Amino acid sequence: MGIEIERKFLVTGTSWRSAPGERLVQGYLSRDPARTVRVRIAGDAAFLTIKGATHGATRAEFEYPLPLADAEALLAMCDGPCIDKIRRRVPHAGALWEVDEFAGDNAGLVVAEIELPAEDAPFERPDWLGEEVTHDPRYFNAQLARRPFRQWGSAASGGTP
Repeated sequence: MGIEIERKFLVTGTSWRSAPGERLVQGYLSRDPARTVRVRIAGDAAFLTIKGATHGATRAEFEYPLPLADAEALLAMCDGPCIDKIRRRVPHAGALWEVDEFAGDNAGLVVAEIELPAEDAPFERPDWLGEEVTHDPRYFNAQLARRPFRQWGSAASGGTP
């Protein structure tokens, strides 16, 4: 079984922008908190990902490659709008950070994620790392497809570079 242990943070500053980016488009066939089913196109590659319920910063994750044409057809079947973002992979102090700069209805939101071997594994924080939002479900991509960042109003915090 695949396990994902991931912590998520808002991003400040701009030094992370020097890393090359890749456009990701993803949609959800299921956004049930107990099991999300996502279709993602990343460049010329496509994937189907099933994630279990989140417990702390940990959840089951299964990912399978898909033919691009199948992924395009599945995106058309998704529940709600797709997430559109540019992902940059930014190395820092021996760790690889994934920094997602969202577009469309989530424009203005920038989130960094790090995958860890354990929830309490130590890591060095880059200077562009802001508030931790691992446990705030508003920042889950499946929720951003349902209630985009631009709809949060003045209660939305941070995330803009």
